[in-house]
Amino acid sequence: MNAIAWLGRLVIERIKGIGAAALMLLQVLFAMPSKGGFQRFIYQMYRVGVMSLLIIAVSGLFIGAVLGLQMYSILVTFGSEAMLGTAISLTLLRELASVVAALLFAGRAGSALTAEIGSMKQSEQLASMEMIGVDPLRQIVAPRLWAGIVSLPMLTVIFASIGIIAVSW
Repeated sequence: MNAIAWLGRLVIERIKGIGAAALMLLQVLFAMPSKGGFQRFIYQMYRVGVMSLLIIAVSGLFIGAVLGLQMYSILVTFGSEAMLGTAISLTLLRELASVVAALLFAGRAGSALTAEIGSMKQSEQLASMEMIGVDPLRQIVAPRLWAGIVSLPMLTVIFASIGIIAVSW
C-alpha cells in the first residue's frame, strides 16, 4: 500500500509542476508590455536572432551542400539528376530546416538566455525586482520569449534559403 501512496504522491507532484509551468507560460504570453518594453524586445531580438545568424548560415550552407552531394549520388542511379534542386528544396523546407534551426537556436540562444536568467536568480536580482514592485516575468522573461518566437521562423527561412543556394554552387 505504501508503494501505491508513494506513486500517487509522485504523480500529484508532477502534475502540480506542469500546472505551475503552464500558469507561468500563460502569464508571460499575456504580459502587457510596459514602458520601454519595445526597446527590450528589440534588444533581445538582436541578442537572440542576429547573434544566432552566423551559426544558422554556416550550418545551412554545409548541410545543404552535403545533402546535395548525397542526393546527387542517389539520383544518378535512376537518371534523375535534373530533380536534384526540387528534392533538396522539398527536403529542407518540409523537414530539415525547421528541426535543425530549432536545435541550433536552442543550443546557442536558449543556453545563453537560461544562463543569464539563472545568474539573475542566483544573485537575487529577480527577488529585488519583486521587492520594488516590478514583475520579472514582464520585464525579463517576456521580451526574451517573444524575441525567440519572432526570430526563430526568420532564422528557419534563412537556413533553408542558404541550404538551397548551397546546392546550386
